[in-house]
Formats: sequence, structure tokens, C-alpha cells
Amino acid sequence: MNIGGKELAHGIIQGGMGVGVSLSNLAGSVAREGCMGVISSVNIGFEEPDFLENPFEANIRALKEHIKKAKEISQGKGLIGVNIMVAVSHYEETVKAAIEAGADAIISGAGLPLNLAELVKGSKTLFAPIVSSKRAAMLLCKNFVRRAGILPDFMVIEGHKAGGHLGFSADDLENNTCQPNLQILKEVKEAIKPFEEEFKKKIYVFLGGGVFDGKDMAEAVNAGADGVQIGTRFIATKECDVDDVFKQVIVDSKEEDIRIIKSPVGMPARAIYTPLLQNLEKGKSYLAKKCNSCLTACPKGDKIPYCISRALISAARGNREEGLFFCGENAPRVKSIVTVKELIDELLSESELNLA
Repeated sequence: MNIGGKELAHGIIQGGMGVGVSLSNLAGSVAREGCMGVISSVNIGFEEPDFLENPFEANIRALKEHIKKAKEISQGKGLIGVNIMVAVSHYEETVKAAIEAGADAIISGAGLPLNLAELVKGSKTLFAPIVSSKRAAMLLCKNFVRRAGILPDFMVIEGHKAGGHLGFSADDLENNTCQPNLQILKEVKEAIKPFEEEFKKKIYVFLGGGVFDGKDMAEAVNAGADGVQIGTRFIATKECDVDDVFKQVIVDSKEEDIRIIKSPVGMPARAIYTPLLQNLEKGKSYLAKKCNSCLTACPKGDKIPYCISRALISAARGNREEGLFFCGENAPRVKSIVTVKELIDELLSESELNLA
């Protein structure tokens, strides 16, 4: 497909996973297979020597370096996107840095990216909001048109089976009353159609959150999606940037290990029930050694039981005892660690068999 003048051979977006899960090696390897590899910007500079003293500078420096490395790894194939959460501090500066570094696309969720169109307008970078309802899709299209006179190049629908922070209420998640993916897809397509017709521009739609195999991919495409976003399965790849311990935690997970938790920022999230969560239930706390104000919504200090940044960095580094391991609902179905190429080839061959 051709999105805003940029070629994508296959309709697969690798979900942006942070902290430190999807960096240059994973994103570049996915792009090399003709898909969209996505770097997560959140606290991307955690391995920089000055991260605790100068987190903003460390993050911007590392982001630019990872985009450059991912482009080199991709060998000019596919696209390199950056996932920038609306909830992060220095959102605008991070978007501008990604554009400056040559990111092919910026994908934003964890809030409504109301000013993303203005920040991207006039650049060669594609932009896409993450939505979980037709209401959000319609609101954002109206907002982008009013403030910048343009529509998003694509949208990512993130369903309730996704990993990490979720755009659904805790009650709906616990009671399994969330709207099904294909219903959200149908309604989002209907909501954006008038905008597409008025501006004579196609908004590509990718469906994510619970897309596990080629059968799911074909089901999404048959229902009107242009492609899919897949996250958790890419953790269990040899090229994924996290420590091998994280990959093994995914492979070893069982259905009963997957929990909906309350993040310190107030949102529900899905993670694996590892020692950190077990100890938090017993009243233990894991506070930041030094707060870098990474998320605007975080109450900070001793008002929270644990620092989510510290917990996610611990997971990326392979600390099973203190790490927070975000994952999608289908994590227990992941049985082995494979290469990115093997995974994408499997997805494409399965989807071809099931396409209408």
C-alpha cells in the first residue's frame, strides 16, 4: 500500500512497546521485511550515562540515534515509525525530534493527540492517532481539520486485548463487556468515511489488540481493515531489544498469569503476574530512585506504590523480581522465540490462506 507517498509492502505494524522493548533493532528488523517497525519513545534514553541527571536530553539524543540505527538496519525497506504517548512529558519536543531525525511515521495514543496534526503538518512524516472507539476517531478528525486543515494518514485501533495501558474502563475489562474489535472497526470506518469523501483522502485503518496470527489478520482485512498492529508476539523474537529474561517470561506465561492492573497513572493495564505485582499486593513499594517526571498524569513521589518507569526499565533489563512485564491477552499462546523474518513469513502465509 502507498500511505501518503510512502510504500508499505505488507499491512503489518509492529506495536510500539516501552520502556526499551521496541527500539532500533526490533523496528529496523521489522521494516526490513517490508512492514512498519515502531520505536517506543518513552524513556528511550534509560541506558544513557546521564539519564538520571538529564532525562530530557538523554531521551531526545537516544531517540534520534535509534531512528538512525533502525533506518540502517532496515536497508531502505519498510517504514520506521515512532510511538509517542500523549501522556509523556515533553510530548511536542519529542514529536519534533522524531520528525527531525527522519521518522517515517508518528503514532500517538495514551490520550488524545489533539495537536499532532499541527506538529507534523508540512513535514514528510506520516501521522496516526491510536483510537479505541468511533467517538475518539470522529473527535480527532474534526479536531485535526479545524486546527490544521488535514486528516491523519492512518489510524490504529487498539482493542481491549492489547498489552500495557488500555483505552477501556477497568469495569468493562474485568467484566468482559468491552466492544469487540470488529465492531469498533466497522464503526470507525463509518465515522471517518464522510471526512475521506470531503477531503478525497483515504485514511488507512490498522486493527490491533488481540491480533495473534494470520487467521486474525485475514479476519481483520476481510472486515475492512487495511492491516493490523501486533505487539506481544514481537517481544518473543531474537531481534527484540529486551533482555532474554523478558522474552522467556512471555513464553512461560499461562492464562492465569495475565492480570488487569491499575497503573500509577490511573489507567488500567494488562501485565503478567510476576513477583513485583505479588509483592505490591502485600503492601511493598518500589519508588523511583530519582523521579524524572516522565508521565504528566503520574502523582509522583510516595503518593504511588511503585514507579512505573523503574518497573518497566527493570523488566527490559531482565530483572524478573522487580520488573513490570506488560503483555497482550494472548501472551500464553506464544510458545517459542523466533526470528522476526520467521514470524512475519508465518503471519503472511497464514493470512493468505484465510483471505476472502
